[in-house]
Amino acid sequence: MKALQYRTVGAAPEVVTVPDPEPGPGQVLLKVTAAGVCHSDIAVMSWSAEELSFPLPLTLGHEGVGTVAALGAGVTGLSEGDSVAVYGPWGCGACIKCAEGKENYCLRARELGIHPPGLGAPGSMAEYMIVDDPRHLVPLGGLDPVAAVPLTDAGLTPYHAIKRSLPKLVPGSTAVVIGTGGLGHVAIQLLRAMTAARVVALDVSEEKLSLARTVGAHQALLSDAGAAAKVRELTGGRGAEAVFDFVGIQPTVDTAGAIAATEGDVTLVGIGGGALPVGFGRQNYEVSVTAPYWGSRAELIEVLDLARAGDVSVHTETYSLDDAPEAYARLHDGKINGRAVILPNG
Repeated sequence: MKALQYRTVGAAPEVVTVPDPEPGPGQVLLKVTAAGVCHSDIAVMSWSAEELSFPLPLTLGHEGVGTVAALGAGVTGLSEGDSVAVYGPWGCGACIKCAEGKENYCLRARELGIHPPGLGAPGSMAEYMIVDDPRHLVPLGGLDPVAAVPLTDAGLTPYHAIKRSLPKLVPGSTAVVIGTGGLGHVAIQLLRAMTAARVVALDVSEEKLSLARTVGAHQALLSDAGAAAKVRELTGGRGAEAVFDFVGIQPTVDTAGAIAATEGDVTLVGIGGGALPVGFGRQNYEVSVTAPYWGSRAELIEVLDLARAGDVSVHTETYSLDDAPEAYARLHDGKINGRAVILPNG
């Protein structure tokens, strides 16, 4: 079968031919219908050999949907032909966090060498993929695969981040989304669907700010040196009750801290390497700073329910598997407006 692999440290991903996988006991073989392209993949491909915690080559793709092609011995509850989404942050299934459905916070994954698909285990950018356990599959329930596949990360990650701040996003409050690309433009929709807050979007690209307005941002402002002052002015000097930074570089993190209101939340979702100092007098009183990771299995089900209700959708561009390297190059250059989706069998 064809697969998109990251094969050499520092090199671009390549489309190669690899053996067809076969499911072992307890595993599920999926025929992949759609796979999402994410900035996290670019981050992985920027790491040095010493920073990589898994061997190469790696089949990319941690957002995946497909149809069940075959079941390993002992698998029940699924049938061939079922259309399913892959829950990506795989865990041990036995620790207290996994028992709560929070496999994104599995306590033993690192110790046991468990990796998400596309981030250590073979991923979804292939004609077929192996899912290690049927619990990591969620029924699509009639959703279009292309529309649904980004929700497994670009939907789940902001949903998980926003849920923590819901008690603060009451009428009269303000939520700021920094970075309105793949995850950020979904976050805007989630905030509009789930809260009464005024939503302010910040980005450096007028094209992305236009997308932010289209999906529901009340205000969309350039993310520059004056952005924090503009948000303060919009809020009468109070600041924002919740700030979600989907970029995570030091300038955007600094802006997030400058925007946060007293008792506000700063949530650093982007993995750009920025950090916000915490300590008395460093931020406004009782500002909470957190760096969440992905989301729980239950939250993925909730995100898909929101999509079925028409409350969230993802702006997508589609590419064939042969054109997947081009999609990554465009994402790297900031030319993807929304989310790129690969159709391995399209």
